[in-house]
Amino acid sequence: MKVIGITGGVGAGKSTVLDIIRKNCSCFILIADEAAHEVERKGQTCYYELVRLLGEDILAPDGQIDKKKMAERIFDGNNRELLSNVNRIVHPRVKEYILGLVDEHSRTNDVDYFFIEAALLIEDGYKAICDELWYVYASQEIRSDRLKRFRGYSDKKIEEIMGSQSDEETFRKYCDHVIENNGDIEMTEGQIIELLR
Repeated sequence: MKVIGITGGVGAGKSTVLDIIRKNCSCFILIADEAAHEVERKGQTCYYELVRLLGEDILAPDGQIDKKKMAERIFDGNNRELLSNVNRIVHPRVKEYILGLVDEHSRTNDVDYFFIEAALLIEDGYKAICDELWYVYASQEIRSDRLKRFRGYSDKKIEEIMGSQSDEETFRKYCDHVIENNGDIEMTEGQIIELLR
């Protein structure tokens, strides 16, 4: 089983790339954000640490962490120290969770590929557990346009999120392959099929 990390900036189209991958090979796909939801659930260690750090106003009526409220709290005013503290709490737990799943699929040998999708694969040291890192690239203009159209983000929010992520040079430096995803789906699919070969 080959372990491959999929990374790229917000709005690059990682979900589109994963949909193409899903159709073209035997794989398990893990989205780091979904793993984060698991480790942030009520009763998990992350939950109590995050509530202590961010306050009880990030909670939904059912007592679970409201992801939207949490994001607003973190990105309001571009507080890099707060974001850094949240990452320090969440990322090690997410990595433990992912390593457990990699180990499980490795033992059962039920898939050819295990894909891990996350914006912070490089910063969080996933190169050490992945056989390869694939960078999904789209120009900043296209990414901004996608975020406005599909997520309703403001220019300010886009700027804050993009500013908190690695730049293109860093992605290209640490990743083994680049998938150009500027809008031509056939071209994107062709690149992925070639990489899977």
